[in-house]
Amino acid sequence: MLFVMLIIILSIMAYYWIVDIQTQVPQELKQICDLKTEKFMGRNIFIVTPKNKEKTDKRILYFHGGSYVAEATKQHWDFIEKIVNDTGATVILPDYPLTPKYNYKDVFKMVTPLYQEIIERVDPSNLIIMGDSAGGGLALALEEKVGKQNLPMPAKTILISPWLDVRLTNPQIDEVQKNDKQLNKETLKLAGIAYSGGREEDNNTEEGINSYLVNPIEGDLSKLKNVVILTGTYDILNPDVHRLKQKAEEVGVTIEIKEYEQATHIWIIEKNSTQELEEQGYQEILKQLQ
Repeated sequence: MLFVMLIIILSIMAYYWIVDIQTQVPQELKQICDLKTEKFMGRNIFIVTPKNKEKTDKRILYFHGGSYVAEATKQHWDFIEKIVNDTGATVILPDYPLTPKYNYKDVFKMVTPLYQEIIERVDPSNLIIMGDSAGGGLALALEEKVGKQNLPMPAKTILISPWLDVRLTNPQIDEVQKNDKQLNKETLKLAGIAYSGGREEDNNTEEGINSYLVNPIEGDLSKLKNVVILTGTYDILNPDVHRLKQKAEEVGVTIEIKEYEQATHIWIIEKNSTQELEEQGYQEILKQLQ
């Protein structure tokens, strides 16, 4: 079974190597929300605002998940539409480069100057960064990077089931894998290696598979503030969330974890757990966005 899964994911990655996949916006979203598309460094930036609700000054810079391989899905757009119409906030979603055609260096060549441009136009007190899964890892790594540059940090960071370490070496992962029917550690590692642009055995600690930009759990956490993570216990990425919290506490930074028993990976977006868990998670997000 594992061999078949490896063949499937390698075939998918080979396709992505050839084709520059870009996010498409569902037609339904354009009927429910106002959508503006801008170009930044040759990539699309989608700006979503409410159509029938008063707009607030809040801006949410959102990084979608997908193992750094896949574009934003219809479930992502449905989630964004709800956030926009329930809060009145504006969501900025970058269509960042995807692996294996691109790697993390290409991604940060885009998202770092994008962040710099956003904070020149948006008061940091009105800026929230959100991300799910791989997008959660990307969001956190970006904050670590701009923190090193002493740039203003966002007012709040909300991460949903973030992928914090593509190497997946936490020994507790194997125990959680028994309950996680969505993610597979070995296939996920292949995507992580591709994103790093290197090999699993690469020993360089500054670049590639061991870079903090690929594994934000290894980054400088000292500049972070107001970070909230929503995570489920049936998600193999859950153990690293607790490890991140511990490492943050060692440098005097508090990371708030909202943990949901038996919730699966990005359950709030993909609706793959119980309706009660989905609603609890979504209501928590709305609370954090107030």
